[in-house]
Amino acid sequence: MDPVILERLREIEERFLELERSLADPQLFSDPERYQRLAKEHKSLAPLVSAFREWKEVAGREEEAKELLREGDEELKELAREELRELERRAEELESRLKRLLLPRDPNDDKNIFLEIRAGAGGEEAALFAADLFRMYQRYAERQGWKFTPMDLNVTGLGGFKEAIVLIEGRGAYSRLKFESGVHRVQRVPETESGGRIHTSTVTVAVLPEAEDVEVEVNPDDLKIDVYRASGPGGQHVNVTDSAVRITHMPTGIVVQCQDERSQHKNREKAMRILRARLKDMMEREQAERIAKERKSQVGTGDRSERIRTYNFPQNRVTDHRIGLTLHKLEAILDGELDEIVEALIAHSQAEELKRLGME
Repeated sequence: MDPVILERLREIEERFLELERSLADPQLFSDPERYQRLAKEHKSLAPLVSAFREWKEVAGREEEAKELLREGDEELKELAREELRELERRAEELESRLKRLLLPRDPNDDKNIFLEIRAGAGGEEAALFAADLFRMYQRYAERQGWKFTPMDLNVTGLGGFKEAIVLIEGRGAYSRLKFESGVHRVQRVPETESGGRIHTSTVTVAVLPEAEDVEVEVNPDDLKIDVYRASGPGGQHVNVTDSAVRITHMPTGIVVQCQDERSQHKNREKAMRILRARLKDMMEREQAERIAKERKSQVGTGDRSERIRTYNFPQNRVTDHRIGLTLHKLEAILDGELDEIVEALIAHSQAEELKRLGME
């Protein structure tokens, strides 16, 4: 193993032991805030320290096997050769895992997300595909045990979505869906097409980590808040009070509206959560443009104008253009079986980051 990486791992293990000693001190319970902070750090280091200790054990057994090769009889040497091959394979796996665990962690990875889906080029067909993507992410969230809450839906006459904003709450939601931002392209014969011709339509997806109040400070004087009567499907569902809320953030021009709830207060609360997420996203994008031009080689730039994936119905094919992955299982993917794509994107991103840091 690289000596620099080895030294870093030793320092982390020493810090882990120091945290264990601190957490065992009864006096720490009198300071709950410090206890929580140290316990969180201890938990975050545990997987890395566990892998490092296993690597050290394997490295020690490798040395023992090499010693047998030097001094043992022929029968022992053959056993040692077999064990050494297995130990070297395991050591290589652990070293690769340790490098990934050493990568700087995205502070947003454990956060809830706002998923924004918008119909692009293609008219009603794009809106219908937006609804397909909405259901795909809904089923994926169900498979992950996450909570999927529609915040604002703009439904077309045929049941498509011009726009859908959803809050997904669950551990690791951002870490697994952050690479979904971009243009999703569909190629199929639309339900609205009588001639049987294949059309190409697009839908844009944006994934925003939910912002905490302390992260994004919103000055109430910067907000223009309008209330209006919510539109609905008719009959008893049409709101007869001004419960829909539109919030305009004057300095940035960001406009957020919510009409999903019958209560004006609840719609306002939802709109503010979406606004904070968009402001956080804007701030982070501006920062990323300033300091991370060299990261353009990673899994896309997160640019919503970037075409990231094609769903081709005639060929039962889904292709992610950023990593050249093609799967002939379109129906399963639209049913929420996204893990194969998600894992491939995460692995590619980690490989690019290791290369950037000279740790490959």
